[in-house]
Amino acid sequence: MKLLVIGGTKFLGRYVIESALARGHEVTMFNRGVRDPTLFPEIERLRGDRNRDLSALEGRRWDAVIDTCGYTPGMVFRSASLLADAVGHYTFVSSLSVYKNFAQPSPDETRPVGTITEEQLREAEQSEPTPDGIPAQAYGEAYGPLKALSEQAAERAMPGRVLNVRAGMIVGPHDYSDRFTYWVRRAARGGEVLAPAPPGRRVQLVDVRDLADWLVRAAQERVAGTFNATGPDYALTFAGMLEACARAGDADARVTWADNEFLLAAGVGPWVELPFWLPDSPDEPEDAGANDYFFHVNCDRAVAAGLGFRPLVETARDTLAWDGTRTPDAPLRAGLAAEREAELLRAWHERSRK
Repeated sequence: MKLLVIGGTKFLGRYVIESALARGHEVTMFNRGVRDPTLFPEIERLRGDRNRDLSALEGRRWDAVIDTCGYTPGMVFRSASLLADAVGHYTFVSSLSVYKNFAQPSPDETRPVGTITEEQLREAEQSEPTPDGIPAQAYGEAYGPLKALSEQAAERAMPGRVLNVRAGMIVGPHDYSDRFTYWVRRAARGGEVLAPAPPGRRVQLVDVRDLADWLVRAAQERVAGTFNATGPDYALTFAGMLEACARAGDADARVTWADNEFLLAAGVGPWVELPFWLPDSPDEPEDAGANDYFFHVNCDRAVAAGLGFRPLVETARDTLAWDGTRTPDAPLRAGLAAEREAELLRAWHERSRK
């Protein structure tokens, strides 16, 4: 298969390319050439900026394309339209954030998606890109609806030939978000670890290599339609995730579970300071329950279509090994600083003694 990968060096894209090469496919990579320009010297590189210049893609043909970095419908429609007569299949990597809310259990692909106003869409399409090439307005509340509109744009350009993959939390080596990496590194340090109660809180995540391998196989088989794609294929709890992280680092980590009320009162930032923690805000009762089932997503369709999962401890071990190659004192993009965690633990124990 001749495969075009849009993106290709940051996280998911690099593993899509690795998987494709391991399967003997011929790969072309299209991106700006800004990040890791020497990565994959054996493949063809096409340079351009999908926000402004797609000319490098003109007059070429591929069997399939995997788009790992589309953020607005205009961006996706331009590339899919240009390639409509040049490829047989288009994979667009979307997000579970497309869904309007998570107040009901087991959301599947039929659930309503979020919407934005025409003005918000126009602002997103016209906003200047960040250094990562992402339109500035594509962050925040508009992120999910823009992904949903991008799915529709790809389908409009290539009806019946598009695979829209609504990915959940993608984790593993080279994860630039550091959300899972924080827990792996923290558990490996051992000692008392602060975590959000209850221990049985559900979490979902997917190893980047498992997702990438499935994307390549699905493109080869020309699978079309919309699929939720996260894992694992069993009910993983927060306690189970931390146990796997501790096993990966062979560490004596003792978890202290603090409740939502304490953490919110202490000003702990959900998702960023404590990754995978998504409590509902007590200040917004109209949104009560909106996050309850974010980690209860139904992925039966993707599993039936071949999405598989390696043991979580393997993911944690490989993430820890990769993290060890980075500058030791480099701050993580997510998670509590050690001093902040120690302060919170002291406050929790003092409260418990009263």
